[in-house]
Amino acid sequence: MPIIKSAIERVRVNEKAAARNASQMSAMRTAIKKFDKAKLAGADNVEDLYKQAISAIDRAHSKGLIKANKAARDKSRLAARLAK
Repeated sequence: MPIIKSAIERVRVNEKAAARNASQMSAMRTAIKKFDKAKLAGADNVEDLYKQAISAIDRAHSKGLIKANKAARDKSRLAARLAK
């Protein structure tokens, strides 16, 4: 643990940010998995789950959690799965 006050504050802030980032990434992955599962099961709400997954990917990208290329690649893969 640091001794300097500003370093102690940075540790606290970084821990909060890491928890927030982990939560956001988990929500994105969960949305994608829900879409995949519904698509395989042939559920009726596939369109809504698709929109939620795209939204989660865009949100993660806007917050800097994933790069632009990964966001585009993931969205493209979801669109391809939706079309099948």
